Amino acid sequence: MGIDFSLILVVATVICGVIWGIHSLVSRDAGAAKPVVVEYARSFFPILLVVLIVRSFLFEPFRIPSSSMMPTLLVGDFIFVNKYAYGLRLPVTNTKIYPIGDPARGDVVVFKLPSNPSTNYIKRLVGLPGDTIRYEKKRLYINDVLVSREIDGEYTGGGQPDSLRATEILGSHEHDILLMKNRRSREGTYVVPPGHYFMMGDNRDNSKDSRYQGVGLIPDTFIVGKAVRIWMNWDMEHAPRWSRIGNPIL
Repeated sequence: MGIDFSLILVVATVICGVIWGIHSLVSRDAGAAKPVVVEYARSFFPILLVVLIVRSFLFEPFRIPSSSMMPTLLVGDFIFVNKYAYGLRLPVTNTKIYPIGDPARGDVVVFKLPSNPSTNYIKRLVGLPGDTIRYEKKRLYINDVLVSREIDGEYTGGGQPDSLRATEILGSHEHDILLMKNRRSREGTYVVPPGHYFMMGDNRDNSKDSRYQGVGLIPDTFIVGKAVRIWMNWDMEHAPRWSRIGNPIL
């Protein structure tokens, strides 16, 4: 089970705030030396509070650990996720407290894995509530309409041999996908219920996504935010890829 950093951050902030607050209330001599634990609490509380607010309601950094979103995202990409794009949510519980917008088809979305909420996944949103999604012979259909796709040729970016690069249009998003020539895709038809979303990786033949048990359809309450920009790429083989720094995530 992964570490719930949000919970740790909330608990640490509360503990520091309580220690500092109680000492301020009971201490009658403002000039007296403070216990070490109080000094630490006073020093760390404002820092923890700022980090908690920014991370919970504004932006959160993530690192891409796998190739499931190639060629859009590469292994070692560090990205910023917009936490308020789909509404303000409380840390830990992820309860939406103020609606701002809804996830749109084609967005690259970070979400909590329903089978293990301490794990975050990143995929592209393909199916909205009420949609019927069909994936057959490496082609995507939404509500029985074939999604526009054009093969661009061999993928030469490395890390995914024997693959074709293609351009796909989902909603207002035009993005690249990969198709492995010698690997079969997970096929099927999926009906998206209210309050859920269907996610797929851009590396269509090498992505564990909503087509698979253990991921499945993603409830709105498990949405973390919208991936918006790459701020660094660092992995052992290519360290760093300067050309990726600052790139928007389309």
